[in-house]
Amino acid sequence: MKILYVASEAEPYAASGGLGDVMGALPKEIAEIEEGNDVSVILPFYNTVSENLRCEFEKVCDITFSLSWRKTGASIYRHKRNNVNYYFVENHYYFDRNRSYGEYDDGERFAFFSKATLEFILARDMSPDIIHANDWQTALTVIYLKTEYRSCEKLKNIKTVFTVHNIEYQGKYGWGLLGDVFGIDAKFSNVLSHNGCINLLKGGILLSDCVTTVSPNYKNELSHEFFAFGLADVIRSFSHKMSGIINGIDYSVFSPDKNGDIYFPYDKAHVKSGKEKNKRALQNELGLVADDKIPILIMVTRLTEGKGIDLFLHIADELLEEDVQIIVLGSGEEKYEKALLALDGKYENFKAFTSFDRALSKKLYAGADIFLMPSKSEPCGLAQMIACSYGTVPVVRSVGGLYDTIIPYGEDNANGFRFDNYNAHEFLFCIKDALEVYKVKIKWSALRRKTINSDFSWHKSALEYMAVYKKLIV
Repeated sequence: MKILYVASEAEPYAASGGLGDVMGALPKEIAEIEEGNDVSVILPFYNTVSENLRCEFEKVCDITFSLSWRKTGASIYRHKRNNVNYYFVENHYYFDRNRSYGEYDDGERFAFFSKATLEFILARDMSPDIIHANDWQTALTVIYLKTEYRSCEKLKNIKTVFTVHNIEYQGKYGWGLLGDVFGIDAKFSNVLSHNGCINLLKGGILLSDCVTTVSPNYKNELSHEFFAFGLADVIRSFSHKMSGIINGIDYSVFSPDKNGDIYFPYDKAHVKSGKEKNKRALQNELGLVADDKIPILIMVTRLTEGKGIDLFLHIADELLEEDVQIIVLGSGEEKYEKALLALDGKYENFKAFTSFDRALSKKLYAGADIFLMPSKSEPCGLAQMIACSYGTVPVVRSVGGLYDTIIPYGEDNANGFRFDNYNAHEFLFCIKDALEVYKVKIKWSALRRKTINSDFSWHKSALEYMAVYKKLIV
């Protein structure tokens, strides 16, 4: 089976969140899961790709094509990694920027990238069985395939899968861009029209052969207005072709016995002693009281409303009166950064770091006892899985993928704690429940063993994706 993933980011080339982690791990697993799978990923060639990687790229070809009234083109490069061919679309005008997203012309940039993807397929005569597009930035790959290129003989048998990683981001634009920028005939405007504007995510959902989301619970939530950001009607209309497949994590990256970023590597058989040594080293490095008995609570998060930082700030003073140490690592909205730094200055048992540091994040996972994730919405979530892989017990809200991955204490195979409502004191009481269990070492040790033995590998999820692909091409 030939599968081409189309994405705006992928580890280790460019990543700003969960999509990058998924595109760094899922294609590799699909390539391994069945001998003979021909797996490729195509990405924009951002100038932020490290020099160490780009020096290994080989040029494949040049392509020229039209985007609306513009004559344009790209150079295509390839890098083979983990039995996956990674292709890169180079165009200095569109991708020589200081960041991957947030530019004034993102719509045009990703329209160019989507069209370049199809033109590259034609130039190389590589027709994949499946094109798997991801989020609004690559929705136009599906849209172009099913509109402008619908009668192209070399492309007509390609099946499409479209994954919604986070429905909050939809690619909304005014109608002036339809022909002038996107080059889409007005007769297809109904495909993109939603609430008076162009909505690229809606077009990807409508025209793809199959739609997936990144957890079963998130798929169910999207039929409700609160979670769907205006697209609940679209989701309900096309629910027959939707499925929810939980993301996994790459244990070659997030495992306490396989990397040098933590103070003392440890395996599952030595989780107690390993975490104790890392905890003491973390306390010493950060200037916290070095005491094995004091529980360390951490948050590793983007500082946005959706991550539930409001809940934490509402109860922080009350929580810090307990015999605990709390560390928050993350960057985001200025108001949250300032509030956390104010707490840092007020309490000796609180530390805030408002710029993301992956090496420090792993030290936190390894040295902490409890991981806090009180999200307002969470399509899948990777941080709670990463915490489990280090034996750090999660306290999460029962939303999206958090509901699917964390089984609350008291139930069979529990690996953490969950609370239901978006309420600060319900969150606080759940944390206090965890702290009570922490005091009973035999109970805590048993829970921690179940936590670190949680299996969030990509293998099971990859099998589910393969079943989706096979169903489409039968």
